[in-house]
Amino acid sequence: MFNKRKLAMLVAEFMGVVVLTTSVFSVIRWQLPSMFVAIAAGLVLGLLVNTIGSTSGAHVNPAITLGLWSIRKVTTARAVMYVAVQLLGGLAALALLNYLLGTKLESMITGQFDWKILISEAIGGLIFGFGVASAVYQKMDKNQLAFTVGLSLTAAIFIAGIASNGIVNPALAVGIKSWSWAYAVGPVLGSIIGMNIYALFFTDINPMASVKMPAINRPKTSTLRTNRAKQTKAKTNKKTSTKKK
Repeated sequence: MFNKRKLAMLVAEFMGVVVLTTSVFSVIRWQLPSMFVAIAAGLVLGLLVNTIGSTSGAHVNPAITLGLWSIRKVTTARAVMYVAVQLLGGLAALALLNYLLGTKLESMITGQFDWKILISEAIGGLIFGFGVASAVYQKMDKNQLAFTVGLSLTAAIFIAGIASNGIVNPALAVGIKSWSWAYAVGPVLGSIIGMNIYALFFTDINPMASVKMPAINRPKTSTLRTNRAKQTKAKTNKKTSTKKK
């Protein structure tokens, strides 16, 4: 069943989603340019990587969890639990925001399903997933990991925001009422593609493999032994002849 460590992992993912969602919404509320939303999301995620990364990995995003599952970095059981807890975190953040604001949030979705939104969110997910995979495969230390993952999310939101709300996180989409199939499927699809591209083309590469080192002509071991034996015999013969004289 659940031991303390497993419970801590789930609590970390739940809290991480709540913190990320409320932080992003606080920036959106001031109607600041999307650039500030992207930077805020990247900084908060970097903070989460440094605080809860050693406990749960600080996925705080179903797209990242499913992307890591697709490259076998996360087990199926853990992926299911993480996604469930992350979505619950989004719902908890929504309830918290409704309570603090004293009113229900209005939906950020306008109009019907739009392929441009799905594609832009998928591109954002691809960039984010690629960055996370690079950090995982290169086994970066905590600070490098936080910087790479946070900056990858910032870049992903910048680009996804061209044709969408720039969410790149289904759990976050739930928390700020920007939920639709485009915002759910796009980031997941993009993350899976991005991580598998990195795993397929950018791992197990030896940069020195294509460089031919100059050959060094060294005498064989047997030759060295023979030369040493000859030198020793010559010295012995010289000593013997000296004594006879």
